[in-house]
Amino acid sequence: MRHPQPLPAAGHAEVRIVAATPEVARLIAEALRSRFAATEQRSYPAGGEGGTRLHLTVDTTHTAGPPRPWLVTSESSGYRRLQADEM
Repeated sequence: MRHPQPLPAAGHAEVRIVAATPEVARLIAEALRSRFAATEQRSYPAGGEGGTRLHLTVDTTHTAGPPRPWLVTSESSGYRRLQADEM
């Protein structure tokens, strides 16, 4: 018999991510943390074929910052210089 888990505090959510690789699980966790404040992730093996299970707590009452416009998020993460006509 499974014991009931205590509910997270109001405004918080417990998130479980299961992915085939640790990189994919971290990518999803980063996406959540870019929008909401969250705890450090805790990872565990998932299944017998190298899968990863990742747990984190998301605080929906505190956003991690304003959402970035799609144009900013679509640019490469490398350093971008302003051109003369952009100043």
